[in-house]
Amino acid sequence: MKKKLFILLGALLLTMTANAQFEANKTYVNGSLSGLNIGYNGKEKLHFGVQAQVGRLVVDNLMILGQVGYQHTGGDNDIPDNVMVGAGFRYYIIQNGLYMGAGAKLIHANHNYNDLMPELEVGYAFFLSKTVTIEPAVYYDQSFKNHSDYSTIGFKIGVGFYL
Repeated sequence: MKKKLFILLGALLLTMTANAQFEANKTYVNGSLSGLNIGYNGKEKLHFGVQAQVGRLVVDNLMILGQVGYQHTGGDNDIPDNVMVGAGFRYYIIQNGLYMGAGAKLIHANHNYNDLMPELEVGYAFFLSKTVTIEPAVYYDQSFKNHSDYSTIGFKIGVGFYL
């Protein structure tokens, strides 16, 4: 009986800790790895990327984000290595860390390749402490340049800091 009570109390405390982090005027910093050869699209054989995000909760549960990133892509394609800048928002659906995000990013690669890609994302913020999270997410990037070859569905994992 005591063991069940401690587990229930621990779960309640974790929920309360997560609740405090999604309040207005908090700053968010994240570094993530994407692809990890889990992403898939029509032309890529190897896909590895890193991203950095900075955000601000403008009201409770709603964050605006800016992001930069680099991706290495192998295989028979037009964009072997590329850089990315983007902006978007994230909405925390429930106070325990489940979120949905949307945004757009501009991809630039050598060989004069540019693509504007809207992005949708669903993820979860697992709190390791009051300010540090592990954030796995599933994402979809829609390519306007070439849908069948460069639109991507994938998985990424990041470490976030809520300050």
